[in-house]
Amino acid sequence: MTKADIAQNIARATGLTQTDTAAVIDGFIEAVSAALEQGERVEIRGFGTFRVVQRAARTGRNPRAGTHVEIPPRCAPTFKPSREIRERVNRRSQGQA
Repeated sequence: MTKADIAQNIARATGLTQTDTAAVIDGFIEAVSAALEQGERVEIRGFGTFRVVQRAARTGRNPRAGTHVEIPPRCAPTFKPSREIRERVNRRSQGQA
């Protein structure tokens, strides 16, 4: 599902135009991105939590050359779905739609 598909589904359900809905989605993405950039945690009840985790430095391997490569520490955004979302996905994967 793409952002356009999401905008279309929301527009159909709310009566807003698809352009207005796309602008709201863009605003949501920008707000979450800005919060994560500041190191904040974003919690959306019933959906999940976005946060930034620190990845430690490590030694990797170049699969083509077989040489070892040092990978520096970095920050990475993560998403943890809520219990409700996990249960819905689990029911769906077990054919209990």
